[in-house]
Amino acid sequence: MEATLSDADLVAGCRNGDQHAWNVLVDRFSRYVYAISTQAFRLSEHDAEDVFQEVFTRVYERLPTLRNDDAIRPWIGQMTRNCCLDRIRSGGREVELEEVDEVAADDEIAELDEAFAVRQGLASLSEECREVLDRFFCRDESYRTIGEELGIPAGTIASRISRCLDKLRSQFLGTRDSDSEGRKATTSPSSE
Repeated sequence: MEATLSDADLVAGCRNGDQHAWNVLVDRFSRYVYAISTQAFRLSEHDAEDVFQEVFTRVYERLPTLRNDDAIRPWIGQMTRNCCLDRIRSGGREVELEEVDEVAADDEIAELDEAFAVRQGLASLSEECREVLDRFFCRDESYRTIGEELGIPAGTIASRISRCLDKLRSQFLGTRDSDSEGRKATTSPSSE
């Protein structure tokens, strides 16, 4: 059920005090926040946990300032970026702050954002599509192997992959369109 709720639905639920919506929102974005902290900014596990707590405290407190409910992911991403930089500065580690390549961190965040969007798009697909795409792209299985494992004629696998990719592409493009609109409508980074 959680995968079928849009980001905007979750935000609306959180604004209405729905504890389940809040739990799903935190669960949906927890890996994203942690990945930005550890991969883009190379924070230690302890610092990443502190950033995680700070980000979701700010999200909870500042959710009413989000102007476009569909823009929650880029908003959380920017908030995480700011919290990571604050964490580095507050540690009195000026040398480490100088070593932070913000451009490289932003590039890493953009890659994480795309990976997150694909993951979210995959979660919205049917189990059948997720299975065939996982087997072909992640496990590198042949059409014949997939067909044997799933009881599907090998000749059908290519068309099934194509159909599932079309669904994923539609999902992904819809997400990207709403994100780019959302980036225009979020609060400014300085208001975080």
